[in-house]
Amino acid sequence: MLQSSNVNLEELRKLSWSGIPSQYRATTWKLLSGYLPLIAERREAMLDRKRQEYHNFVDQYYSTRLQDIHQDTYRQIHIDIPRMSPLIPLFQQTLVQEIFERILYIWAIRHPASGYVQGINDLVTPIFVVFLTEFIDASADVENYPVSKIEEPGLHRLEADSFWCFSKLLDGIQDNYTFAQPGIQKRVNLLKELITRIDNNLHRHLEKHHVEYLQFSFRWMNNLLMREMPLHCVIRIWDTYLSESDGFALFHLYVCAALLTKFSEELQRETDFQGLMLLLQNLPTRDWTGEDIGLLLADAYRLKFMFADAPKHLRDSQS
Repeated sequence: MLQSSNVNLEELRKLSWSGIPSQYRATTWKLLSGYLPLIAERREAMLDRKRQEYHNFVDQYYSTRLQDIHQDTYRQIHIDIPRMSPLIPLFQQTLVQEIFERILYIWAIRHPASGYVQGINDLVTPIFVVFLTEFIDASADVENYPVSKIEEPGLHRLEADSFWCFSKLLDGIQDNYTFAQPGIQKRVNLLKELITRIDNNLHRHLEKHHVEYLQFSFRWMNNLLMREMPLHCVIRIWDTYLSESDGFALFHLYVCAALLTKFSEELQRETDFQGLMLLLQNLPTRDWTGEDIGLLLADAYRLKFMFADAPKHLRDSQS
């Protein structure tokens, strides 16, 4: 399908929903995100133009990072990046951190309504890792790969493509990061509404012990579960998000609901606030495999099918 002169987007979404083979993932993510044109003959010219446009932004704006008006933004980015995925050596490489600094700073400058918000730095990592695989041998360990081995033209393409696809992702959830983060507030409320309808015993247990949904699910929404499970699991989930029309917003909500109810029994065995929060903030997902993610996504799909009226239901109940 990827070799056709005009890719059928709906067919690509159907094929990708259940997981994309790693050798096709980078191209498929670019197509599904809307970055890469579906018509093959338009791609080379578009990629050349967009890559040049990004590096023009860097030339034009990156030097402003130390100006008074922007230095707080840059300082926060500079602080946050070394904290990203500390157990993955790839992200501790100076070259990679410099790439991330440029991507995040340029995005923040071009989106003044939100600017840089802590947490969005995590969202670059799956995109960067997937696009990095285009430049390394299939047998290489991507999480330990020395990026300095890639020649400069390749690094320029990798950085620019990561920027544009990251931007496409955030375009769909920018209300998560504008003032007061209304998108997150809304989705946390929707999650609470969903749980009351699908697992009211769990909901009442959380309420009984004074656990507010915002206390644990803010991070789930802000970081798109990046802190809750291994990177390879997040990448697999994003295959599905990119295959959904509103994957990073609405379908993510159903994934969060499925994740919460998956641990319902364990949570209901906790008998105090501290025990509940400790479990909610450290869910036992570190050893999860693709099979676990497949089951989680299937549960989320069933919730979407059963409770697709939940957002409307909530708006009606608030009016």
